[in-house]
Amino acid sequence: MERHMNGQITVGELINPEKCSLSAAVDMEAAENFIQQAMDMIIQEAVKKGTNVKEKVCEWRSPEQLKELLDLELKDTGESESKILQCCKDAIRYSVKTSHPRFFNQLFAGMEPHSMVASFITEAIKTSLYTYEVAPVFTLIEDVVLRTMMELIGWEDGGDGLFNPGGSMSNMYAVNLARYSYCPDFKENGIYSSSRLVMLTSQEAHYSISKAAALLGLGTKNVYVVPSDYRGKMIPSALEEKIQLAKSEGAVPFFVNATAGTTVFGAFDPIEEIANICEKHNLWLHVDACWGGGALMSKKHKHLLNGIQRANSVAWNLHKMLMATLQCSAFLVRDKTCLLQRCHCAGATYLFQQDKFYDVSYDTGDKSVQCSRKPDAFKFWLMWKAVGTKELGRRVDRALAMAKYLAQEIKKREGFRLVIEPEFANVCFWYIPPSLRNVPDCPELWKKLHTVAPVVKERMMKSGSMMIGYQKHGDKANFFRMVVISPQVNRQDLDFVLDEIHSLGKDL
Repeated sequence: MERHMNGQITVGELINPEKCSLSAAVDMEAAENFIQQAMDMIIQEAVKKGTNVKEKVCEWRSPEQLKELLDLELKDTGESESKILQCCKDAIRYSVKTSHPRFFNQLFAGMEPHSMVASFITEAIKTSLYTYEVAPVFTLIEDVVLRTMMELIGWEDGGDGLFNPGGSMSNMYAVNLARYSYCPDFKENGIYSSSRLVMLTSQEAHYSISKAAALLGLGTKNVYVVPSDYRGKMIPSALEEKIQLAKSEGAVPFFVNATAGTTVFGAFDPIEEIANICEKHNLWLHVDACWGGGALMSKKHKHLLNGIQRANSVAWNLHKMLMATLQCSAFLVRDKTCLLQRCHCAGATYLFQQDKFYDVSYDTGDKSVQCSRKPDAFKFWLMWKAVGTKELGRRVDRALAMAKYLAQEIKKREGFRLVIEPEFANVCFWYIPPSLRNVPDCPELWKKLHTVAPVVKERMMKSGSMMIGYQKHGDKANFFRMVVISPQVNRQDLDFVLDEIHSLGKDL
């Protein structure tokens, strides 16, 4: 009897150590063979086909149909290698190909080969970033990436930071750190050590700000929503009014979130003016640049984030505009007094011994609310190393140029109407079928138009031709929100999008 890939140990192995050792070697050979076959299949199915414009963006199936197609059952004994490879192939086949040139559904898209290779490496190495001891290379890489990002933000004296699982987590870090900065006793004594604390953010801000308030015990009712203008930008005078309102109610404002690149319109709050107000009232200024932070790489567009150097903290997702593989998100802090460490440290003695033989300042894990933490910075570092800052800037410039081209084409075409002139890579528009083009602009028109985008989206998903998001916003009827990111997208792809929407919706 021999050991199989599923790791089961036979009776013979238990009574014969030599056989057990030999069997393990055979297992390793089988494992390497399996990995090689799987990698070949991944290159063919996920990379080549997944980026081929002639292939479908998705093979849509309903949940019920997909349950029938996939063998999801988990069994007591392992299954054959050929069956497992088929499971891998099926997982790729029925997944959405977000690297496809006609995937515009999310704030991430496209294939970045260097970052993808980095992801493979970090999975193969399988380490955690809590100590230099177990992640010497990646600890140094995270440090240099964070420092270089701080230079782009404009923090000449440096700061602190860490990579974490996503923008929502970065925003939560910001709230927690701001609260600790205002009231250090909160860490030990909890809510009983402070007055009622109030956070302020715009009505266009990411929902993670409210989630952070709920998770950290501040309460969503203590998130004061500041009105935005028609473009989706926070109104500074309205922020001032909300701060005064909170104070008049006996509450203590402590945190302001400004958004650099809103999710819907891609709007950039006026950071400079907001920073003036925060300094006046001694409030922590956090900039959620998860989406728009990529503009800092572009000499042409970095003005969108004027004033960001005055922020106390910044959230920046590299897996969005800059195309690092998911997940790759940085949280950066201007403070240099180990505030991040003091706020989150627990001093686990089995990890963070202070009498190690190397410089323990590189053991950064105690700054994090996580224990295990992936070396995500490597995915951005390798890409940055390969293409350089200038190329990353050109990618941003190209994405915004493509978005501008799409907006111009929308304005030229009958039956298409922009919701708002794009400021970033978000292009929001309505498609008006021929049957509604002569209907007067009235509530009845918008009621009918509200039903158009969902039907067109259903049809494009079922055909697999492309993927674009849609949504309602305030009192506006459902519209398409298309995000242009990938450098693999060309004008023909954007022309196809408009042609395909008309083809799918002209009979409505």
